[in-house]
Amino acid sequence: RQLLVNAVMATDIMDKELGALRKGRWEKAFDTTSVAATSTNAEQEQEQSNRMATIVIEHLIQASDVAHTMQHWNVYCKWNERLFDEMYQAYLNERSEVDPSVNWYEGEIGFFDFYLIPLAKKLKECGVFGVSSDEYLTYAQSNREQWLKHGKRAIEEYMRKYNLDHEMRQ
Repeated sequence: RQLLVNAVMATDIMDKELGALRKGRWEKAFDTTSVAATSTNAEQEQEQSNRMATIVIEHLIQASDVAHTMQHWNVYCKWNERLFDEMYQAYLNERSEVDPSVNWYEGEIGFFDFYLIPLAKKLKECGVFGVSSDEYLTYAQSNREQWLKHGKRAIEEYMRKYNLDHEMRQ
């Protein structure tokens, strides 16, 4: 039951307290100097193995939520535009007070720096994807660099498409 609860809660990346708890669990699970990690006691070894599996599953759930950011630039752009459109629609329909067009560019850079790239590094560290882990990290880093170069223009294009679609519907 707790595994399921932790997995669902892992999708809440905005809660700082949950994030700190998850970070602590990761550090405890992958600390190779801990008593549990170096123990010869079967019960402690099982507990450590379960801890590692649980935290890896939490991170897999997180990665699945943002998988487009760790794929080819075109895939990232497709889903980024769709999310932007969804958020912009919410803003226009007064379901959100935040106009995403104002800070989207900077927000994506922060998202890469403080969430996506660290997540990709953790997935690489635990080896859950084997050699593919390098690919996911490389794509995340490459997409960040592409966003730095092309992100402002992408947002302009999102807005142009939105305005054109909106005009055609009226």
